[in-house]
Amino acid sequence: QVQLVESGGGLVQAGGSLRLSCVASGRTSSGYAMGWFRQAPGKEREIVAAISGSGSGTLYADSVNGRFTISRDNAKNMAYLQMDSLKPEDTAVYYCAARGSPNAFRAAGMYDSWGQGTQVTVST
Repeated sequence: QVQLVESGGGLVQAGGSLRLSCVASGRTSSGYAMGWFRQAPGKEREIVAAISGSGSGTLYADSVNGRFTISRDNAKNMAYLQMDSLKPEDTAVYYCAARGSPNAFRAAGMYDSWGQGTQVTVST
């Protein structure tokens, strides 16, 4: 099992940027794919971005493609989500997730470890 802790959330104006970080502990390695998900009030949890264990493969939700960038540093057991050109509809709790396989997937059910979440609020 992997323990995950997110940080970096906060309040930002539309058009601004935030960088989320996720530190992993436990049985971590480049064999773990990582993902960022978000959940807004009254909505289901949805994929934002995911990255393969090696970092060579990434995928993004259509709504954030071109604005957000996922990355990882396996030497530091860290994953990041750089969020630029933020919009009010990006407001949500953002969760870091990991799965015990190097391949990244969009489905939340494919991930078996989750962080506690960090709030991102984008004002108009």
